[in-house]
Amino acid sequence: MMSLTWLEFLGWIPAVVFPLATVVQFVALIRAKTADGVSRTTWALFGVANVAMYLFAEKYLALQAIFAFLGTAALDFAIVAYATWLKRQRSQQSPNAR
Repeated sequence: MMSLTWLEFLGWIPAVVFPLATVVQFVALIRAKTADGVSRTTWALFGVANVAMYLFAEKYLALQAIFAFLGTAALDFAIVAYATWLKRQRSQQSPNAR
């Protein structure tokens, strides 16, 4: 049986990797200044799934769960909001834009 310390360490892997991977996408979106190729629906679904996993895990006060699921969900929804803003900016600049 694994020790509690080892399990806590394993819990930090998704707590770091999930938000970090999402930040990488968000930074790429900010640098590109275009939402082309960004599926807002997919990112919104990722956000919903992360909130659901947080609730399902029932580890409401565990920092690993908060970072992995709620932190990532917040970033997912930030990507949706920013991509929506970029698309609106583009459509205001050019009425014929997608």
